[in-house]
Amino acid sequence: MAQTAFIVHVPEAELCVQAFRERFDPSARRGVPAHITILAPFMSPEHVTQKVLEQAQLALSEVPAFSFSLSKVGRFPTTTYLAPEPDTSFIELTRSLVRKFPQFPPCGGEFDSIIPHLTVAHGRATEAENVAVELVAGMKVHGPIISHCASVLLLENSSGIWQQMHTFALPRPSAETSKVRTNT
Repeated sequence: MAQTAFIVHVPEAELCVQAFRERFDPSARRGVPAHITILAPFMSPEHVTQKVLEQAQLALSEVPAFSFSLSKVGRFPTTTYLAPEPDTSFIELTRSLVRKFPQFPPCGGEFDSIIPHLTVAHGRATEAENVAVELVAGMKVHGPIISHCASVLLLENSSGIWQQMHTFALPRPSAETSKVRTNT
């Protein structure tokens, strides 16, 4: 089934998580880079028109570019992930898209809350737990991953492999916005 998804690519995380993701995250084997999902699933690629892209850009433009770090290892029952700090801008990006496209709730409406995360391992609980232990040890040695989000990607999968369909630039933060975000 053809589908699309909005993500924030985190290239700075690749070195730290690539080996785990290749073994324990099926999306990595289908072309998805290290990322934080903003909204998935989204509409089928054939329905993504120029008007849809324009509406998505308007929604995403509500959130200025921002910096974040990844240093906390988190768990869902069968998943190990890195949690971005702060996570508020990721949540704002998701909410902005959902306001514009309410027929596409995060995770298909499966969960009540939005928990931004970079999946490192997904599938079986025992594997996810083992990866979490190794990831915590690695993070202690290498320290946090520092990144900057200046754009959101729209990926599409109509062939079994995810590919980039469009890039949405986020606005530069104003001096006032930067001051507020660093103080929170």
